[in-house]
Amino acid sequence: MDSVVARTVAVPVSTAADLVALLPADSPVSWVRRGEGLVGWGVAARVRTTGPTRFADAAKWWSELVARATVTDEVGEPGTGLVSFGSFAFADEPGDSVLVLPSVVVGRRGEAAWVTTIGGASAEGAVEPVQPLGEVAFADGALDSAQWMGVVAEAVRRINAGDLEKVVLARDVIAVADRTVDVRGPLARLASAYPMCWTFHVDGLFGATPELYVRRERGLVTSRVLAGTLPAAMGASTGDDEHDLTLAATLARSSKDLEEHEYAVRSVADALEPHCSSMNVPEAPYVLHLPNVVHLATDVTGVVRDGITSLELAAALHPSAAVGGTPREAAVALIAELEGMSRDRYAAPVGWMDATGDGEWGIALRSALAEGDTVRLFAGCGVVGSSDPEAELAESNAKLIPVRDALGG
Repeated sequence: MDSVVARTVAVPVSTAADLVALLPADSPVSWVRRGEGLVGWGVAARVRTTGPTRFADAAKWWSELVARATVTDEVGEPGTGLVSFGSFAFADEPGDSVLVLPSVVVGRRGEAAWVTTIGGASAEGAVEPVQPLGEVAFADGALDSAQWMGVVAEAVRRINAGDLEKVVLARDVIAVADRTVDVRGPLARLASAYPMCWTFHVDGLFGATPELYVRRERGLVTSRVLAGTLPAAMGASTGDDEHDLTLAATLARSSKDLEEHEYAVRSVADALEPHCSSMNVPEAPYVLHLPNVVHLATDVTGVVRDGITSLELAAALHPSAAVGGTPREAAVALIAELEGMSRDRYAAPVGWMDATGDGEWGIALRSALAEGDTVRLFAGCGVVGSSDPEAELAESNAKLIPVRDALGG
């Protein structure tokens, strides 16, 4: 592996006023929330990994690259210096995972902004106009609505028979555009419409996720758990305080949603506990309002004990009960048996990590995989013993809205 030379310099905040708008078409990567975060382009180095060792192999590659690098960092914030962006397969097989070091990274955090370049890369990206998609046609993916509801009903039967407690079942929808998809257009629309989410793109996988698998920053760890959802069809957030309070109370009293949420929080806490010297797990969730859905949410926090990197923490958490189920092994086996499709990199870790191991990894939700003129959209729902297939279908349709709208559907 060749050594790399990186330099991070401070730039005026105005330079990074609209991070997504800076992206050229050359291998763009993105991790942006509320106007802050990181974007990059070009490929200075990249590794692809597969199988059960995909996380460990990527982490080893990154540590070896960091050890050989020469870095000048004039800013010293998390996300400066060497920064990799990654997206990992949900399952051991099939799946293709990627970790990439962009040639240029632009970051913004509060009143600080910076540019990192590798070697002789130019920070001036040639930003070509975003290519419109034209007409977009949507069609069923692996299963149509009736078939998928049948899968949910079978999962409910298995749960009530005592095979497991919860399983998350996903479905896909296929979109075909008039021309090759330029992901910068959907990214810009997602960042504008869902500023409280993390808008991401790595190697064709893009979306706006509300769920943070894990953040590691200077020894502190945070994981945001979302499980339990009320879709727009049932009256999502309107901005009217009284209506939203009523909506929140409805969700917070739902035994089905509270049960689903409890499983997800427990799985995250159990995965983080071996690596933390102290932890805080709130006793009750709060309600997170998004334009298309309302979620029960819990932020689990801790202090890292063993120097584990953010990517290794994400690997330890994956798959949590929020995207797999409980118990983990039984749920993952049932997903493979019933879903009838490959999740690819949907519902798996996506995010970034710097040379110190600090980073942010979200769960690739509200997401899609673009290849040529075709996009696969994904949505999943937590199924427990009291789940209703029609309600789960409505919830999945609500979760498809962000990417459908971003594609012009």
